[in-house]
Amino acid sequence: MTASAAGEAPESESGVSGWALMLRNVNKAFEGVQALEDVSFSVRIGEIHCLAGENGCGKSTLIKIVTGVYSPDSGTEIEVFGERHASITPAQARTLGISVIWQDLALFPHMTVAENIAFDESVGLIPKFFSQGSSYRRAEKALNRLRVDLDLSASLNSLPIAKRQIVAIARALHANAKLIFMDEPTSSLTQSETDNLLRIVKTLSTEGVSVVFVSHRLAEVIEISSRLTVLRNGRLVGVYDTSDMTQTRLGSLMTGQELVSEVSARDCSGNPPVLEIEGLSRSGEYSDVSLKVRSGEIVGVIGLIGAGRTELAHSLIGMTAPDSGSLRLNGRRISPRSVRDAISAGIAYVSEDRLTLGLIQQQSISANVVITVLSKILGLMGLISPKRQGSLVSKWIDELAIQIGHPDHAVSTLSGGNQQRVVLAKWLTTSPRLLILDSPTVGVDVGARAGIFRIARKLADEGIAILLISDEVHEVHYNSDRVLHMRNGRIVWEHDPASASLSQLEARVYA
Repeated sequence: MTASAAGEAPESESGVSGWALMLRNVNKAFEGVQALEDVSFSVRIGEIHCLAGENGCGKSTLIKIVTGVYSPDSGTEIEVFGERHASITPAQARTLGISVIWQDLALFPHMTVAENIAFDESVGLIPKFFSQGSSYRRAEKALNRLRVDLDLSASLNSLPIAKRQIVAIARALHANAKLIFMDEPTSSLTQSETDNLLRIVKTLSTEGVSVVFVSHRLAEVIEISSRLTVLRNGRLVGVYDTSDMTQTRLGSLMTGQELVSEVSARDCSGNPPVLEIEGLSRSGEYSDVSLKVRSGEIVGVIGLIGAGRTELAHSLIGMTAPDSGSLRLNGRRISPRSVRDAISAGIAYVSEDRLTLGLIQQQSISANVVITVLSKILGLMGLISPKRQGSLVSKWIDELAIQIGHPDHAVSTLSGGNQQRVVLAKWLTTSPRLLILDSPTVGVDVGARAGIFRIARKLADEGIAILLISDEVHEVHYNSDRVLHMRNGRIVWEHDPASASLSQLEARVYA
């Protein structure tokens, strides 16, 4: 493994081919807070390069400087395809062939798939005639590059998050960019969709398109990129070849700590059951599902998107009703017909879609924490008691070690890991007996992931039953007491992390 010294960038003269992007001495401060300090970053033409680091390390700030959203502080040198710039505007970035797929997708939910993909056709200072037929043809061409088939006339908000991600990727490809930043592009894709995307990225590379890949999935980062740049606390740690990089080493570089993965499985067979499902079915989603989750037990449910995992969770939380079968919670039969019913019964649900289902982004941290238990914090005349609200919010901020500026700040100001802890706090205020964690680490960096699972294990130790749903094989293997493999709406296999290997589970899931 080789690494450049911190701050080092390859030497180049303006106009010399070979480099798509070269940044030197990048500095950016916000109200006295140094977001980036003396960072250098370079990408070769046709290179697939990874930009790695925990949330808050400066990755997004660096990307926004390259794309013109932010202007860097004085002394920064920017060179794009041999052309030097003191700073770049968003319009210049598009003209230079720079495109970004942001983690939040930045799509238009009430527009069609075709309109979203071909949106750039109608952007500019001079009004343009928007041809529906032309947009459909161009959108179809972009989707064909992804080898996927979507209804071009469908409204975006009718699609699940995985397909919205594909639309965002197709729009970037449609722009024919020469340098593409992909921020968590696979976070909501199945393994087969991820494999397809990685093949497309490699094809783009052979065509001379440069791709900067940002992902918290360390295995795919190492697989797809030839080099990676690691940032930590706004500074450059180093630039590394990925030929002999390991996930453990990369995680340590990102966090500055040694990360060790250990199986945490325990035998909970003697504990009383909290959740009992018998023969639960819902047409087109899942069929004949039977399982138990015991007090203090973490049961993982693994399966690719489309396996029926989230659909099962939606029925448990009362968002949809099963066609047949039975649910019991602490021995009592329940039939939740709404989320309120499920909360009253003692079920809590941390959704995979934190941005739209988990949190109200414009509202404060405090408001998000208490939204599920407003009746508990009412004072005189039925009004919310600021004292009760403040006490409850402070309790969970402390217990979950949520890093915030002030409880009244918008929850959107927090990192992904801290936002997820706010979601946990929101549900833990309900004192649940069963906690469903549906892909709880989507968009969360490696250090924050470990913290979330430490919280989950602590909650299990306190007697809460936890159903952990994920498509990350290593996640459920290392953090579950038992793992159930779900495919095509059915549970097809049970995995014991204490006696079976991670590779055995991977072979089953990806077979």
